Order: sequence, then C-alpha cells, then structure tokens
Amino acid sequence: MTPTLLHFPAMRDPARRLAKALEIPALEIDLHRFPDGESLVRLPQPLTDILILVSSMHPANDRLTELGLACETLAEAGHRVLLVLPYLCYMRQDKAFRSGEAVSQRIVGRWIARWGEALVTVDPHLHRTRRLTDAVPVARARVVSAAPLLGRHAAERWPEAVLLGPDEESAQWVRQAAAAGSLEWMVARKQRMGDREVHIRLPDRPELRHRTVVLIDDMSVTGRTLAEAARLARERGARQVHALVTHALFAEDAIEAMREAGVDEIASSDSLPHPTNRIRLDGVLARAVRELLAAEPPSPGDSP
Repeated sequence: MTPTLLHFPAMRDPARRLAKALEIPALEIDLHRFPDGESLVRLPQPLTDILILVSSMHPANDRLTELGLACETLAEAGHRVLLVLPYLCYMRQDKAFRSGEAVSQRIVGRWIARWGEALVTVDPHLHRTRRLTDAVPVARARVVSAAPLLGRHAAERWPEAVLLGPDEESAQWVRQAAAAGSLEWMVARKQRMGDREVHIRLPDRPELRHRTVVLIDDMSVTGRTLAEAARLARERGARQVHALVTHALFAEDAIEAMREAGVDEIASSDSLPHPTNRIRLDGVLARAVRELLAAEPPSPGDSP
C-alpha cells in the first residue's frame, strides 16, 4: 500500500516537496492553540496504514507536545509511523554534569522511539554519542547529512572560496562540504565562556587574506560563534564572509549579530523553516525514506 505523508503546518512547503519527490499524497495536520497555550491536534481522515510524519521539532517544547499527541493518537488507531524529523531537539544534553540534572537526550530519545518505528534525521548534534540509535533507540534509522549540499552551494556561489569551521566539532561537516565542492578548508578552535560569549582562535595560516571565506556549521542558535569567526576572518583580511548552516535555529538578534560582525550572506537548509532557507533537503530525505520502506519487514500475512 502506498503510504501517506502527514505534516504539521510549520513544515508545509518542505514536506510537500518531500511528498512530491516520493510521489505520494500529503495531508496537513490541523492545529488549534487555546488561549491557555494548550494545543488541539486534529488528524485528517481517512489515513493509510503506513504514514510518514514530518515535523520541525523547533521550538522544541511546543513541537514535542504536538508530535506526541499526534503519534499517540495514530498508535491508538493502529497506524504505523515513520518519522522524518530533520532537526532533532534535546540531543546536546547527553550526560548529567551536576547531580539531579535530567539527561534530555536519553529521555526525549525514548519518547521519539516510542512514537515511531523508524526515523530519518539530518546531522543530529550528538556530541559524545556515537550512533543515533544510542540516543533514539528506534528499530530502524537513517542519518543524512546536509554538508555535501552546503559544499556544492558554496562552490556554485563562490568557486574560489575557502571553507572555515568555527570550532573543532564542525570539522566533520566542513570536511564533507569541502570534498563535495572541491574547496579548501580549515577549522578554528573555540572556547565557550557562556551561552552568548565565545573565544575563537583561527589557524595560524595566511590563506584567508583577500579570500572569500564561507563559514560552515551544523546549527546556530545565538549566532555568536559564527559572528566571532567572521570578525576574526575579516581581521585576517578576508574580502567577503558568508555563512552556511544546516539547522537555522537563529534566536532573537542572531542574524543582526552576524551582520554586524561582517557576514555578507547567510543561507540555511530547510530542515527548519526560516527566511534564510536556500538549500533543499527533499532529495536526500526521499532517498533515506525509500531505503527504510524497502527494508521494511514483511507483515505476518505476507507470503515468503
């Protein structure tokens, strides 16, 4: 049976592009927000047995509640759910640094595993966790990376650019992006002093002078890390500085801070809806969904 794609209103455009790539119908979940802030989730009818459910997971607390309400309702009705969550929230807290702290990665990971029998996500921010299934114990999972798409975007826009990762954690994505775009790359070192204060040290190399520098990172919230990297690149003589980000969580004055630091162009993937979205993920997401559907175990009544 052909599955149906379900999506929340916030993901309307990227979800419909994914449905088109998969050549399946797309239906939107109806959301109503009561005056006290609670959400009413109403699922469209009728629905197929197998559903592909797409959600943005940001802002985290609202999206988690809505996703849980939808998935629990689908489970009660006997539907099977494959989750497409391009951005996974609550993945950074993978240990208790002080007594009594909740390890959100483990807790939220169990919730998500309960809500779907399979999961597709993009560049999850896992820190010390080696595999996605260690954080989200689903039976089947696919992780896709936006980094090659960011690299090709950079190569098309700025063919002579050098890619710069703002910290050591970004190295894995910068390396992939550089390989896809056949571009030079380097990585800075970062020391975080607080939620909004960072200290960055660029590599002691001359390649930035009179060059176009493209900052590459998997996610940005306050924009301070990218802003500081841009400021230092400008001090080193960079002619232009641009920023490409997979998950555009940009809060409050993040864009303003990056602009003031000398970032000319800011672009992101459509893992989260944002005005900076330029890089579409429907192709790589569709490939991962097809792989999971093809690997789906046979139903008990199917012939061997």
